[in-house]
Amino acid sequence: MGGVRKLTASFVVPGPCGVAVRDRLKHLTLEDERALRAVGAHQGALASRNLKTRCADGLEHGADTWAARKRELTKESSSRIAGAITKATHDQWALARRCQAAHIQNLTAGIKTLRHRLSLPLGQKGTKRAAGGYRSKNEWFRKSRRLAMLEERHTAAVADWQAGRVRVVRGGRRLLNTRHHLTEARLTEDEWRQRWEAERWFLAADGESGKRFGNETIRVTPDGEVSIKLPAPLAHLANTRHGRYVLTARIGFAHRGAEWADRIETNRAVAYRIHLDTDRGRWYLTASWQRPVVRTIPLETARARGMVGVDTNADHFAAYRLDRHGNPIGGPHRFGYDLSGTAGHRDAQIRHALTRLLHWTQQAGAKAVAIEDLDFTAEKTREKHGGRKRFRQLISGIPTARLKARLVSMAAEHGLAIVAVDPAYTSMWGAQHWQKPLSAPHRKMTRHDAAGIAIGRRALGHPVRRRTAPPPHDQSDRAGHRTAQTGPGDRGREGTRPPTTDRPPGGPSPSGKRTRGTSASNTVRDAPSTHQWVQDSLMCTG
Repeated sequence: MGGVRKLTASFVVPGPCGVAVRDRLKHLTLEDERALRAVGAHQGALASRNLKTRCADGLEHGADTWAARKRELTKESSSRIAGAITKATHDQWALARRCQAAHIQNLTAGIKTLRHRLSLPLGQKGTKRAAGGYRSKNEWFRKSRRLAMLEERHTAAVADWQAGRVRVVRGGRRLLNTRHHLTEARLTEDEWRQRWEAERWFLAADGESGKRFGNETIRVTPDGEVSIKLPAPLAHLANTRHGRYVLTARIGFAHRGAEWADRIETNRAVAYRIHLDTDRGRWYLTASWQRPVVRTIPLETARARGMVGVDTNADHFAAYRLDRHGNPIGGPHRFGYDLSGTAGHRDAQIRHALTRLLHWTQQAGAKAVAIEDLDFTAEKTREKHGGRKRFRQLISGIPTARLKARLVSMAAEHGLAIVAVDPAYTSMWGAQHWQKPLSAPHRKMTRHDAAGIAIGRRALGHPVRRRTAPPPHDQSDRAGHRTAQTGPGDRGREGTRPPTTDRPPGGPSPSGKRTRGTSASNTVRDAPSTHQWVQDSLMCTG
């Protein structure tokens, strides 16, 4: 086992630190939509110019340049709107910077793999941990050209990183590229233009504690009235005092409505965002706020009532219930989902599968869910997996980041803890030690079900493998004892069986008569072993 890497310790995932709820703005008049479009377009243009200035500053950005940009925006809007735009600009630039670093890391990994494989003789077989040489001279030549291309890209990316240059598109690069493929996207130029403009609007405002109803720019009253503070150039559109525009729509959050009402009635900060869904032609308002940091429960507390181990796959969750000793209870459970189609459909499928998983966990009596701490960002390059295109598409299709965020937030509402474990060897060791022993005519065990058991046992602090087989039937010690024994504090060792009569072991019978004569032994026996193996009613863990 010298080649097995060191496993990281399991930990309880912290709970969510923010909340977001959304409701539809119904029954808007033409004047309402005209005002929303005008405000969104005006503030979107300000945000675009501000982002351009921020990208030009590069690494020279500081508190002084931030304040200067905010002063310029305040002249054409207001101080609060300028603060929201500059903050959003900074977040967008920082996100582009992180993506640039990840891109450089992927290029570095690809170059390293290509150089290694090109240095090997043609046809040399690889191992589980390293790829072998290429199969033919033609493939070797094509990969050498790809290596030169990746090196050129890497040089350009590193130069941009060192100079602080980022490439950002307000509205999204994917939507921008769709403009050149309208036929494939089944869109007309007018439909694409509407989407493009809607994505580039800026209709958002950060909350501010102490202000009326927690937000001075976009204000929502307890009875659902929505009003917007118009920027200075659009003050002529106001339909009420102090340059505000009141919408005819009324908001009533069905989900977390009481929590939202408690915040605005005490004037605590609530951020709002208004956006248009161009596919449906509907306007929505999203409210969000921060929660106080809640300390997570200790790991031992999460383990007290057992665990549900969950293996994440491309089309289903494979879950298995385990008690606190690591023993599987019942049979496997699978919660399927379909990740094809639009992003909204995929998101709904993930939510539905997680809802069923968490409800079953509560019914089973567990208080924690164990899941792998997956991160496929560096594991889907074509240099690493070669021609396994289908496998690369498989792992690329698993929404690991969104899945973890959804699971943590939904589990917190059900009062469940999430325990993250190291994903190394869970599928391999689970299939090796658990798939065959638990298979039965009435129970079909898959490799994924066995991986769920391995994940749960690792979260409980037990090794993945089961106890080894007992000594041979002749009870001698020549075959050796188990390599995995129970811990000293798990269960007490059983003693010798009580006698069937009131006669002590080795003593005379109650009548005082010997029931059987002694006879000399014809064989020479070894000294009795001081070790004793006793079969427990439960599978013991080491």
